[in-house]
Amino acid sequence: MYSKSPLRIPAIALAVAGLLLSGCSSGGPGHSAAASTTASSLGPLPSAGDASLAPYYTQKLNWHSCGVPGFECATMKAPLDYAHPVAADDLKLAVARKKAAGPGARLGSLLVNPGGPGGSAIDYLQYAALGYPAPVTARYDMAAIDPRGVARSEPVECLTDAQMDAFTAVDTTPDDAAETGKLVTADTGFAAGCAKRSAKLLGHVSTVESARDMDVLRALLGDDKLTYVGKSYGTFLGATYAGLFPQRVGRLVLDGAMDPSVSALDSSRTQAGGFETAFTAFANDCIKHTDCALGTKSADDAGHRLDELFRSLDAKPLPTGQARQLTEALGTTGVISAMYDEGSWPTLRAALAKAQQGDGAGLLKLSDEYYERDSSGKYSNLMFANAAVNCLDLPPALSSPADVERALPSFRSTSPHFGTGLAWASLICGYWTVPATGKPQRIEAKGAAPILVVGTIRDPATPYSWAESLASQLSSGHLLTYNGDGHTAYGRGSDCIDTAVNLYLLEGTTPPKNKKCD
Repeated sequence: MYSKSPLRIPAIALAVAGLLLSGCSSGGPGHSAAASTTASSLGPLPSAGDASLAPYYTQKLNWHSCGVPGFECATMKAPLDYAHPVAADDLKLAVARKKAAGPGARLGSLLVNPGGPGGSAIDYLQYAALGYPAPVTARYDMAAIDPRGVARSEPVECLTDAQMDAFTAVDTTPDDAAETGKLVTADTGFAAGCAKRSAKLLGHVSTVESARDMDVLRALLGDDKLTYVGKSYGTFLGATYAGLFPQRVGRLVLDGAMDPSVSALDSSRTQAGGFETAFTAFANDCIKHTDCALGTKSADDAGHRLDELFRSLDAKPLPTGQARQLTEALGTTGVISAMYDEGSWPTLRAALAKAQQGDGAGLLKLSDEYYERDSSGKYSNLMFANAAVNCLDLPPALSSPADVERALPSFRSTSPHFGTGLAWASLICGYWTVPATGKPQRIEAKGAAPILVVGTIRDPATPYSWAESLASQLSSGHLLTYNGDGHTAYGRGSDCIDTAVNLYLLEGTTPPKNKKCD
């Protein structure tokens, strides 16, 4: 039960402060039907509201201790289907907060979401409430809701832990028909497991529905308008809220922005390019160190050596000191995991050095952090929720092995080191059992208060071009740029970024046009 679950901070959240876009799904808020130039616009919901939803907007939250000093938790009711609310089908969603302690006058509630989709906002809340700049946490009640289907909020379930171990190790660079068949079997088995274990939820975990849940919480917290910091996928959630409720937008920070208007195929391919850019930055740093297992000659040479490592893992997985071996898929995920935060680069250097010596334990540990697998072998539901949300939000980028084969040249051109694996990993939504309810749409949020979009130049998971696009779509969008590495920017060590975001959150002042922080 949620009420008995203490807060926790996933290891990767501390470093990344904004989780991930899983390669096992469409990879972002686009789909194959439209490009950004032709996408329709997300329209607002009627401002008058729906009388049938009054019981949800007027419910009383029973706050109680979360087991961590200063934090309070509660359970919020939300309709399974907003179009047809039935009390018997209501969802119980987990919410939490830490009240402002001052100094300074209280400004209301600040909701946070770390991304995913599938990342626990409540787990992330502890990091945000204690780790965000003090001037902000002093004046806002820091609050969060685990989105429907995530963590403590009616979690989507798909596979057992043992089945997940097998799924994550499956070869995603198949060399022949037999290996392709194994990958398809893994994807169809994953989708079937979700349908069997979470049939009630699968049609109702969309981003639109989660945005509507946030509006219910906003009202229950006593705020006329929403103040919010969303990271990674959390930017899509926040932008969707702005599109649905532009008149209720307070101060929204969308950090590590996604572009809601592009197709899933373009989105997946662009993201592959983002990881390629991040790897180049890592390689340029790695070759400066004498302990770089990828050599000290050049970034290109480092890339060739990485390819050699992946090929060797494909031919013969490495021992790890436990029953699980390091396959090519797990090794690739380990490298990708470290791309989210430049602070992980030394760890990756050490893991690659161990792998060159025949020990795959370091890369396996990085892969496990990505998948939120703990030392006892238990997985969070991150990857289940990730696929469920992405596959409902958008039709699949690719629907068959033949589709992937046709897309491979463009993926490989965009990302020589990761493109093949990420193209094949985009296939899972092609086998999903519930039709998508969403489509790519521009989000303009006409009439909304100023919205701050933050983009990082060498962000691996949400490429900078997406931040530029979202800021230009939003009628009141303002772009703040971080010329740096890693995924997201606010609260990750840049005084320039933190100062600009703090000023916006505390006073509503947006940065000067074209503001860039180095």
